Amino acid sequence: MVVESPYFGRDLEAMARARNLPRWIMGQFRPFVGRRVIEVGAGCGNFTPLIAETAPERLLCVEPSANMVALLRRRVATLPEARVAQGVLSDVPGWIDWSPDTIFYINVLEHIEDDGGEIRMAFDLIAPGGHILVFVPALRWLFGSADRSFGHFRRYGRRDLRGVIENAGFQIRALRYFDIAGVIPWFVLFRVFRLRCFTPGQVTLFDRLVVPVLRRAETLMAPPIGKNLVCVARRPVECAGITGAEGHRRPGSAARGCHPPT
Repeated sequence: MVVESPYFGRDLEAMARARNLPRWIMGQFRPFVGRRVIEVGAGCGNFTPLIAETAPERLLCVEPSANMVALLRRRVATLPEARVAQGVLSDVPGWIDWSPDTIFYINVLEHIEDDGGEIRMAFDLIAPGGHILVFVPALRWLFGSADRSFGHFRRYGRRDLRGVIENAGFQIRALRYFDIAGVIPWFVLFRVFRLRCFTPGQVTLFDRLVVPVLRRAETLMAPPIGKNLVCVARRPVECAGITGAEGHRRPGSAARGCHPPT
């Protein structure tokens, strides 16, 4: 599905200044990244080079917005394993003849109105034993002017995100808050002052001065709350009968039988 009205991605352009924050996020997911990877909502490719560093055999970057896809293609042009496609997850089965073992959602689910339907599609597509790796904005009471400006439908509580993931059939392996230091600045900027976006300068300052200290602190002790949530979830291996060797889906196979009863 092609998005004709462009997403201008002011937040993504500002976040392109960050160096430490994306690596911190990737550090949460690196042990679970497999060989056949899909990045949903890849945007302008801020996160894609970090995925490529894990040396996947296949890397499909999916982005619905026309103007973001143009930036994404330029960003990943030097990554031989990366392929860019304009569309959404429901388009992917028509593009590939392999089953992914890893699907990334980095700041994406909050942009999808039917997030439950999206995760059910991911369950049907991913190989048994594969992982979805999810990073979303947290704390519903933090929802403010920037969330509306960025096109967010929601921010998540732990229970909200757990429900979306588990109702699709996934088993959660990790679910934790992330970035406790960002809670108060976000509240002040976007609930009190109602700004529409952070600036590149604010991103750079936070990334260079706060993130290195915060990363060490949250490695030692998981925070009780945070501006974001990190989730790692796995498709049960009991569904392994639907795929053949090398992660290729068997003709006529269906994963729906592995969903919990509704």
